[in-house]
Amino acid sequence: MRIAFASGKGGTGKTLLSTSLAWSLARDPDRVVVYADADVEEPNGHLFLAPKVTSRPPITVPLPTPVPDRCTGAKRCEAACAFHAILVVGTQVLVDQDLCHACGACTLVCTDKALVEVPFAIGALRVGATGRLAFVGGELDVGQARATPAVDATVAAAVAHADALAADTLVVDCPPGTSCATMASVRGADLVVLVTEPTPFGLHDLRLAIAMCRAMGLPVAAVINRADLGDGAVREALTAEGVPLLAELAFDRAIATAYAEGAVAAERSPAVRAAVAAIAAYAAALDRASSLPPSVQRSA
Repeated sequence: MRIAFASGKGGTGKTLLSTSLAWSLARDPDRVVVYADADVEEPNGHLFLAPKVTSRPPITVPLPTPVPDRCTGAKRCEAACAFHAILVVGTQVLVDQDLCHACGACTLVCTDKALVEVPFAIGALRVGATGRLAFVGGELDVGQARATPAVDATVAAAVAHADALAADTLVVDCPPGTSCATMASVRGADLVVLVTEPTPFGLHDLRLAIAMCRAMGLPVAAVINRADLGDGAVREALTAEGVPLLAELAFDRAIATAYAEGAVAAERSPAVRAAVAAIAAYAAALDRASSLPPSVQRSA
């Protein structure tokens, strides 16, 4: 069961809930859980789960690299590059690695084989464990703009890790927003939990996130954080959209204190424990329903 925590905007509490759910599930000695931090531009799950890191494999993309004395100046590669990352001067090929999106079009169209793809590091994974809870996190290098390939690599590594461990649950902490990186992180999820807040910005971006999940055909539910600080517009929107509201968390200084101290919120807050229990129960119900024959699913 892959449960992704996403949000239309940052700062809503995705990491608070995703780390709490992973920590809570991993307390069951009969359950194998993997936590994946796919927020590669601002990873912080490790600050709360404090994993013992056992490896730091690089995240790479295939960067086109010129082969000396092969270019004939045909400029097919330059014409094929939608991102203007390639310039051909005479028979010299210049590749701007910052503009390159590693799409591979240039190497496909170059009949002279003047470009070859070479792995280029854009970040690194953080692989380890906190007790029985397995941890996989991605981190994009400073100055790199290729967040989506880094997210893809992180999620793929987490899925492979979960498969190797025969894990019951994979919890994915996603980037905020509805960009390509966020779409890459939620793709393949069995449930997307949208964490929102009762503010005008929260409502606006929640609607975008719901639309993204619906367009991708993903089951979606919601949690409202700091629920007592706003009005009822977010609840009304969730009802109108038919999105289940699994939990509401009131503003609680104890949760903020735990977060500031780098502690898993579920360790100290009964309200957070109740919220993640509700998420786990809903995910389990979805999992049971998905195992039924289609005719039974429709009748249910």
